[in-house]
Amino acid sequence: MSGKLIVIEGLDGSGKATQTELLCKKTEQLGLRYSRISYPNYDSPSSSLVKMYLGGELSKDPDGVNPYAAAAFYAVDRCADFLKYRKEEYENGGLFISDRYATSNAVYQTSKLPRNEWEAYINWLDDFEYNKLGVPKPDLVIYLDMDISVSQKLLSKRYNGIESKKDIHEADTEFLKRCRETALFAAKTLGWHVVRCDDGENPRSLESISHDIYEAARPFLESL
Repeated sequence: MSGKLIVIEGLDGSGKATQTELLCKKTEQLGLRYSRISYPNYDSPSSSLVKMYLGGELSKDPDGVNPYAAAAFYAVDRCADFLKYRKEEYENGGLFISDRYATSNAVYQTSKLPRNEWEAYINWLDDFEYNKLGVPKPDLVIYLDMDISVSQKLLSKRYNGIESKKDIHEADTEFLKRCRETALFAAKTLGWHVVRCDDGENPRSLESISHDIYEAARPFLESL
């Protein structure tokens, strides 16, 4: 009996952690047992290459590390985490709710490629992570879509205006704009559910976003 996996995906500053927590609370209200997970797993040595990459040790520019290499950094971290901590529970039918997942590679790394290579790269990621490495494939992906200008305001607030605290992804607004394009492409290609999180100028309320997320997840959760 295999487990079930719901993923909350989105760009930096879109509110993934908060919305994942709210979905977990509503899952508890349904009386369902679950495990909340988040990637990268910064507490594990398996995330060392991810930390080097995001910290700018390999390149100060996100495009300086090719999308296949960067994807492998994140994928190895997930694979190690699954094998060490999640495999038994998943194979026994456990429910997992994840803040980011392999889907992040489709969002961030695809953006480094020309548009005519996006579909082929996403197909490669799908095969690499779920078939070759054997990490579980999500049953439901909910993408939190937010305009970059809005998410940047939220990020600046998170870091109290200290821009140097941003990693190489968070600090590069042009890169993030490309990532939003690839995220929406991936959502359409892979069948993700998209929840818009702003009105073009300001973020929507946490409650209204949470409501939309739960409505997307409710049929799946109530079927368990």
